[in-house]
Amino acid sequence: MSENKMNINQKIEKLDEEVSWFYSDEFKLEEATEKYESTIALAKEIEKDLDNLKNKIEVLSEDFSK
Repeated sequence: MSENKMNINQKIEKLDEEVSWFYSDEFKLEEATEKYESTIALAKEIEKDLDNLKNKIEVLSEDFSK
């Protein structure tokens, strides 16, 4: 499943798995840079999704307060 088709919860689970790799026995220094870059990209995507969700909630809150 591509990251764009995952919901926020699935992306957060994937992020947890990627971060856990750095603390696991599978950690390899040779792979760390690439893994770090993909983990940062995923974290930024999650942050963007959360900002969009926050904006939607603020719009809905304004509508209900009128």
